[in-house]
Amino acid sequence: MDDVLIRSIEGKKKELDRNRPLNPSVLRKLEEEFSIAWTYNSNAIEGNTLSIQETELVIKEGITIGGKTVNEHLEVLNHKKGIEYLQGIVKRKSDLSEEIIKEMHRIILSSIDEGEAGHYRRTNVRIVGAHHLPPQSVKIPRLMQELIEWYHGQNRVLPVPEMAAALHYRFVMIHPFIDGNGRVARLLMNLYLMWNGYPPAIILRVDRKKYYRVLNEANLGKNANYENFIGRSIERSLILYLNSIEPDQNDEKMFISLRKAAEYCDFSQEYLSLLARKGKLAAVKINRNWMTTREAVLEYVNGQKGE
Repeated sequence: MDDVLIRSIEGKKKELDRNRPLNPSVLRKLEEEFSIAWTYNSNAIEGNTLSIQETELVIKEGITIGGKTVNEHLEVLNHKKGIEYLQGIVKRKSDLSEEIIKEMHRIILSSIDEGEAGHYRRTNVRIVGAHHLPPQSVKIPRLMQELIEWYHGQNRVLPVPEMAAALHYRFVMIHPFIDGNGRVARLLMNLYLMWNGYPPAIILRVDRKKYYRVLNEANLGKNANYENFIGRSIERSLILYLNSIEPDQNDEKMFISLRKAAEYCDFSQEYLSLLARKGKLAAVKINRNWMTTREAVLEYVNGQKGE
């Protein structure tokens, strides 16, 4: 992961920690909003057609949405239960194990595929469009055991953002379940982040194609784009938390559009967008729009002058 991005993430995490303990009512609101957004985006990436508003109605009101399948409703309710399971694990300070991962999967596929829920796949599979052939099913138990051993060996060694990205990637490559691997991978990544005091990172539905593309690039040995993609998702969540708990924060740290950011430098909005996409300007993508801070723009400009 890019060193500048890691420093930016770690700096925002320290700023978040300085505000702890968070106001309980603000924290509850943030957790509720993140739970809905996380559930919607994670399911939508896998093909669920419920909108974010419909997802919220299913979660909060128990409403059945006309024209949507039973499984789509179950995917929403199951994912919400999966998040609640993670929150319980964090509170109990349990450590990662195969049993925890299997339970995540059991919850995700509950009432959808009871025969497979919580069980490693017993058949070989292919991932359509991926430059990776998942390992044979007979190897899954050993590979999952090795994943847990690797985790315990590397935990606290790698920076938290890199470890979260690596854990997600290694799990996806094993592809241990017949279905639900993507949702479980994102739950697993966020469990690690939550253990370390980070808000969950939400991979957006609008970034679905890019998400799959950077995973494919990583399969070919080009890890940088994948790691930075995950890193920017982590950073985006931190910024959303900070903007919620620090409404009166310094103007230089406030989130602004690239159009507004162009007023603080000699670069055009289009050039700033290019810098953001390349990871040279600290920025995050919210919905379809890149956002940055005045502080980040000035840091980039001063860095250019120093070269």
